Amino acid sequence: MKNISKFMLAAILLSTFLFNGSARNVSAKEQKIMEFNTMVGVPQALTGINSQAPLRGINGGGIPWMINSGSGKLTANGHLEIEVKGLVLAAGANAGSNPVTSFRALVSCVKSDGSFENILTGAFPATTGPASTGGGNAEIDANLSLPQPCIAPIIFVTSPGGSWFAATGF
Repeated sequence: MKNISKFMLAAILLSTFLFNGSARNVSAKEQKIMEFNTMVGVPQALTGINSQAPLRGINGGGIPWMINSGSGKLTANGHLEIEVKGLVLAAGANAGSNPVTSFRALVSCVKSDGSFENILTGAFPATTGPASTGGGNAEIDANLSLPQPCIAPIIFVTSPGGSWFAATGF
């Protein structure tokens, strides 16, 4: 009888440990709205304040931009992470370089009534200079208040003033 009690106690402790461990993993995991491994720079046709096609009311940067790589994720609770590498001018005298010392991110959501809500982060440091020497790199990590639900998000990397340089989304 003594051996059975020890066995039952061990089984109860083991199942309690397994149950608590798995419950923590489920609650700690954030629900992703989107995860991405690519971004596109603003093309000539979408640049400037006179663009005939601003995306969701967001104007493109003044001249075209290009990006080597962009990746990140957006969670349902509004946590945004973006890593950009080589986000630089695609035209003009400084083509291939980033002259901007900080980037911001903007998340554009379609709300349940069909209207848009654009949420802008604060500024994050960006490296300046040619992409070949590390210019145009930045890491953005921000917590935003998103509308619930946030439908068909588009994520932009913008200038400090809010004009977009690179984007990804649905």
